[in-house]
Amino acid sequence: MSSDPNTNAVSEALEGRLLRLTLCDTIEEAWSTHCATMAEYGFTRLLYGFTRFWSGASLGDPEDFLVLTNLEKKYTDRFIGDAMYRDAPMVRWSLENEGVVSWRILGQMQASGVLTEAERKVVAFNRSQDVTAGYSISFRSVSRRAKGAIALMARSGLEQDEVDEIWNRHGAAIELFNNILHLKILTLPYTPQNQSLTPRQREALEWVGDGKTTADIAALMGLTAATVEKHLRLARAALNVETTAQAVLKAAFQNQMFVLDFRD
Repeated sequence: MSSDPNTNAVSEALEGRLLRLTLCDTIEEAWSTHCATMAEYGFTRLLYGFTRFWSGASLGDPEDFLVLTNLEKKYTDRFIGDAMYRDAPMVRWSLENEGVVSWRILGQMQASGVLTEAERKVVAFNRSQDVTAGYSISFRSVSRRAKGAIALMARSGLEQDEVDEIWNRHGAAIELFNNILHLKILTLPYTPQNQSLTPRQREALEWVGDGKTTADIAALMGLTAATVEKHLRLARAALNVETTAQAVLKAAFQNQMFVLDFRD
């Protein structure tokens, strides 16, 4: 172990930040904590995306995406709202690769002529928004249907050479923070827009997940079988699926089932 007090202080600070991140109870809290940490390394603009419905050819329904960002609305309205991400070179890289890459690769892509016209338009848009230097991380997954990645965009004024130097000094710590953020997010409840369940719908799905029949659930919840079926039908509609089995799977993916509420 190092006896240098400065080294020890840095190590303790890193451990403290990591501990705070692991103890977060909500995605919002984890994201806020992470943004503050990344800003200390010079990455002041972040864009995280995750889906469990990737088919290899498609990312799935955008309404099922988990997207976290601190970018300004004028950027996200175009990049996400207008689906520019579909033609973003670094999104393509993240879908085709795992690990870390410097945005220096964009220059190499341009020089080799592999960028499509649509991709060049995304690069031009990013340049107009002063999004020119950064790193991307494509997270490893044990599921072929799950894909997650994060873009770490350097603060305005930093050149890629400077960002690469930051990574040379702190890249291992930065990658560790992002990997832990991603793993933490996978454990936390997430409700996509217009896909929230009522307590009754959630309880009915939980009993289905436990293998109970409609008659069992009716007795357990003190309801009629028809009312249970209504809750399950509304849960399917809320989650935009056709079968109750799909609803259970999707709610489980989103950690909407068997959730402890830490807000009290």
